[in-house]
Amino acid sequence: MDLGIKGKVALVTASSGGLGAAIARTLAAEGAKVAITGTNREKLDRTEAAIKAAGGTVISLVWDLGDLSLIEPSIALIEKELGPIDILVNNTGGPPPSPAAGQAQDVWTKHFNLMVLSVIAITDRVLPGMRARKWGRVLTSTSMGTIVPIPNLGVSNTLRASLIGWSKTVSREVAKEGVTVNVISPGRILTDRIHQIDGAQAKREGKTVEEVAAASQATIPAGRYGDPQEFADVATFLCSARASYVTGSNVRVDGGVIPNV
Repeated sequence: MDLGIKGKVALVTASSGGLGAAIARTLAAEGAKVAITGTNREKLDRTEAAIKAAGGTVISLVWDLGDLSLIEPSIALIEKELGPIDILVNNTGGPPPSPAAGQAQDVWTKHFNLMVLSVIAITDRVLPGMRARKWGRVLTSTSMGTIVPIPNLGVSNTLRASLIGWSKTVSREVAKEGVTVNVISPGRILTDRIHQIDGAQAKREGKTVEEVAAASQATIPAGRYGDPQEFADVATFLCSARASYVTGSNVRVDGGVIPNV
């Protein structure tokens, strides 16, 4: 299937590794020109090199999403190097495992800027161009915790949930202009984040990480953690021309683990 995104310009944030990198690689493989971001230059260089080795067009930017002052210069650079952004994949790192109660105010503020306000501000920066060109894709990666809150991920559950209402609202405002706005919610996809969560649980419960991982996978109908490529394939389709009638949706990639419909 031709996804119809050859030559489109895509920005995938927090994409030096994990799910973001998988999405960036897959978009590039479909012919999109991709900008990747992260805070670790070494990891960015590795991901950029892998995309180029596969024949893709990519640039990389060291960009701390929590620093909102970097949004304008970073996007201006992407526009100069690649062109106006047609596809925006909002991906952010998550906060360390923690309860929701008793968190200091500066913890909430720090992660709100990183996980919520940056997403809104970056989208607001590129959305006018998409609307003017009558084509655009905005995809925000959240978590299954927005549907079924995950124990000991209190800050993440709370902040990511706010993006669901925002995304749905924006989708209705721009649908007639050829711009789709969707959320994609990963279940337990095998990345460093899953290792971090399993490690924290193992420490709390006095178990080995292997024991926690085995118990976790036993609760997934598919019987295993997901592969980042499986997630990236769905994300890339949602960013494609073929998904032009999918908007305002929260698409789950979870191996069936979320219990409700």
